[in-house]
Amino acid sequence: MSDHPLVIVGGGAAGLMAAIAAGEAGAGDGVLLLERSRDGGRKILISGGGRCNVLPSELDPRRYVTASSPNVMRRLLRSWPLAEQRRWFEETLGIPLRLEPETGKLFPVSNRARDVRDALVDRARALGAELRFESSLERLEPLEPAAGRRHGWRLGLADGTHLRARAVVLATGGLSVPATGSDGTGLRLLELLGHRVNPLYPALAPLTADPPVHAELAGVSLEVTLHGRHDGERREERGGFLFTHRGYSGPAVMNLSHLVALARASGHAPGEGAELEVRWTHESREVWDARLRALESGPVGSELRRCLPQRLADRLMAEAGVDPQTPASRLTREGRAALARALGAWTLPWAGDEGYRKAEVTGGGVDLAEVDPRTLESRRRAGLFLCGELLDAFGPIGGYNFAWAWATGRMAGRAAAAAGARADLRE
Repeated sequence: MSDHPLVIVGGGAAGLMAAIAAGEAGAGDGVLLLERSRDGGRKILISGGGRCNVLPSELDPRRYVTASSPNVMRRLLRSWPLAEQRRWFEETLGIPLRLEPETGKLFPVSNRARDVRDALVDRARALGAELRFESSLERLEPLEPAAGRRHGWRLGLADGTHLRARAVVLATGGLSVPATGSDGTGLRLLELLGHRVNPLYPALAPLTADPPVHAELAGVSLEVTLHGRHDGERREERGGFLFTHRGYSGPAVMNLSHLVALARASGHAPGEGAELEVRWTHESREVWDARLRALESGPVGSELRRCLPQRLADRLMAEAGVDPQTPASRLTREGRAALARALGAWTLPWAGDEGYRKAEVTGGGVDLAEVDPRTLESRRRAGLFLCGELLDAFGPIGGYNFAWAWATGRMAGRAAAAAGARADLRE
């Protein structure tokens, strides 16, 4: 059984950052990182369509979702301010970032996600960390303390080997995108160790309709404003909307998909418990009513096709029961009201979501009250540190979740390096 001052489990964004932070804190060659995939950073590689949206250009903590304390969540985000994160990537890691103005996202100038992943791996190794790939954790047990001393942890791996560690950082992620290696192992082990894990659900996922009543619009995309409501929570998203063969996708939809997941988890029938309302041109029903009333000539369909993709305009008019050739002067009050509602307050007929297979993150996770907000050390198990998607918080599409992974990974890695230097492995 080999002994290590610090073992980090998980080689994704948070785990790699934890290894780097531990090395920068002086842990050096005392860091061992275990990763179940053959090369690590799999979500980094697929993010941003293979370009890696490293960070948002601005970060609004109110856009994060948690069932834990929002104050603790904000404190963790403030532990490494966004401007400092960007400076670290550009100056320390050597990855210059560029702003994509239309989305407010920061990408590497090279537009290659692999450059980001490789730079993180190289930095961890340069600081002395050993990265052991294709290594899966199966058991995690605290070594029994004696005479008031901290004795660390025993780790059992899938290949039958065992390790001992003075401190452990768990950065194993959640359940989203299982093709990258996420299977919830860390969450299950934490529950066995007595931690409170808030209910899990897929988040940032495409939505489905059953039947897919708008399948003929698949491929139509546009910018919309989407309002969502569930159990007293109200949110607004402005961004891309995409019709798919199975339902609806795009950033605006995915950023509010957690409302649907929560409604389904609370026992509501498909389409109930969460309301999603679309403004196709960002304008409200009242504004559209006034616009339609002010039309003086020409067919109504011509006005809508100037504002919307033709297939969508025609479908909305059909749903409102208005013939596109109807002259503006002959549009009835009822027809105008139905059309204004379809344009500025259209109810999205969802049935569910695409699940963890397509979800970008896992909602829920270890309650933030379970960790020390100064170090991310477990309040239940000394010498155990948690970071990244294991924790109960996620943000919208656009680099928010990487910002969370970088900040929490850095905090956990620094604190775990200090704990690993103090602990004693004698049994």
